[in-house]
Amino acid sequence: MTPTPPPVHGLQALHALEAAARVAHTPCGEGHVVWHLWGDTGPVVVLLHGGAGSWTHWLRNIGALRAAGWRVVAPDMPGFGDSAAPPDGHDADVLPHWLAEGLQRLLPDEPLWLVGFSFGGLVAGLMAAAGLPGLQRLVLVGAPALSPQPMAPLPLRAWDAQPPGPRRDAVHRHNLATLMLHDAAAIDDTAVRLHAANIERDRLRRRRLMRGDLLLRTLPAVACPVNGIWGEHDVLYRGRTAVIGHAMAQAPRAGSLVFIPGAGHWVQYERAEAFNAALAQALAP
Repeated sequence: MTPTPPPVHGLQALHALEAAARVAHTPCGEGHVVWHLWGDTGPVVVLLHGGAGSWTHWLRNIGALRAAGWRVVAPDMPGFGDSAAPPDGHDADVLPHWLAEGLQRLLPDEPLWLVGFSFGGLVAGLMAAAGLPGLQRLVLVGAPALSPQPMAPLPLRAWDAQPPGPRRDAVHRHNLATLMLHDAAAIDDTAVRLHAANIERDRLRRRRLMRGDLLLRTLPAVACPVNGIWGEHDVLYRGRTAVIGHAMAQAPRAGSLVFIPGAGHWVQYERAEAFNAALAQALAP
């Protein structure tokens, strides 16, 4: 039996999770989708990371899920992390096929609980609307594409204009503060290391669908219950959080919507304890 990851922190937690995981590969064009799986028994929760991310977006959440008895499955989505770029496009609409096929190969006929963060929330919504086999519940975390009104541009800086080292790390810190994390104290060395490793492996940079209202228009076709968790200071919806509630209400089986105090967009990292408690409730029958 795969051991439950120990309660450690920082890069030590990353190494412990990597050591405890079973790594699997499923097709993606001429390459593969890389999956990390923890646990052999219990219900299955699938975690989809955000844009320019990887499974490490869930560093502070996997252990809590395992301790609660879940089997945890976290892919690097096609075009991110260690997975191959999809051969058929560069946006959210081409990813559901490869992920659904992978899940059917790895976990045929299993009931699934699906959690999608940011860009992964849009992908998860598309998978749910397409009728992902066995899907029991969808949980959206900081998902985009809920309004036709575009958000104001963010002053992100070009990290690849700087050489590796302190100057590039400073750009990563700026971008984390601008988009991902509300409290400057949350931008620790681990966050910078994870973000740098993830964004430098992003091969899906022509993402456009998350800027419109595709998820808003998709939610009416999602048959399973839908819950939501957002950071109260999520920069994607600054000054317009009512948009989230309106969008969630479009799901025929809309459930709870929780805003985590003091958290920004990467809520599951910044306020992990509060997020893990909210996720446990969102996943409960």
